[in-house]
Amino acid sequence: ERDGIFPQAGSSWKAFKEIQLLLMKNAGATVGDVMTAHPLCARAMTNIEDAARVLIESKFHRLPVVDENGTLIGLLTRGNVVRAALMMKRMAEGKGMAPTGGN
Repeated sequence: ERDGIFPQAGSSWKAFKEIQLLLMKNAGATVGDVMTAHPLCARAMTNIEDAARVLIESKFHRLPVVDENGTLIGLLTRGNVVRAALMMKRMAEGKGMAPTGGN
């Protein structure tokens, strides 16, 4: 299965060579030519559940985090969300409380 112009890259030499050929065909292309313009972003104070929902419902694996001026201050990954959820679950279990949900 293909995602955009790149094949699903595993550890195989064939996949590497295919990517190399695609890049040679697009010689001269810039990052601006292939980037996602105006990506969805979160602010540092965005509720983690809302940010997780955006990641789950979108095709993206990372969500840029911006400050009040729109300046990039970090990236939220699906892994960050999973680790935070596990930590909250452990904390709730340690206190004898069930985790609470938002909304």
